[in-house]
Amino acid sequence: MTTHVMLLNGPNLNLLGVRDSKVYGSLTLAEVESAFVKLAAQLGVEVVTAQSNSEGVLVDRIHEARSMDGIVINPGAYAHYSYAIRDAIEAVPVPCVEVHISNIHAREEFRHRSVISPVVAGFICGCGVYGYELALRALLNRIEEKKAGPLAGG
Repeated sequence: MTTHVMLLNGPNLNLLGVRDSKVYGSLTLAEVESAFVKLAAQLGVEVVTAQSNSEGVLVDRIHEARSMDGIVINPGAYAHYSYAIRDAIEAVPVPCVEVHISNIHAREEFRHRSVISPVVAGFICGCGVYGYELALRALLNRIEEKKAGPLAGG
């Protein structure tokens, strides 16, 4: 049975490759998504990708992920204040891993807290775009744990 994952990217991530390369690197969002999809295919995973600058659109996409096995999300700045995205993730019964390209704890103080992180299965930041690979691998681990059930592993 094929695993299905949604990759969501939030506001301003469509500007990767243009926006502050010292913080976000030089790859475009298309290149990041392509590498993610390629790795996922090697791991037997099908991916749906989406990016939006709109909070409501991201909430809608999270709701759509109910029929999938998991979500990797880079909520961008919405991580710091979007209770709507937080509540959507909490309401959808699939594991979700939050990823940030930069180390949000080493940036401006308002970025240090994610209101989303308490409801996700994993949180990765500060690893550059490599964080997306880590997030996918962590998500797949969480999916396997969920499938195995609470008594797995002893």
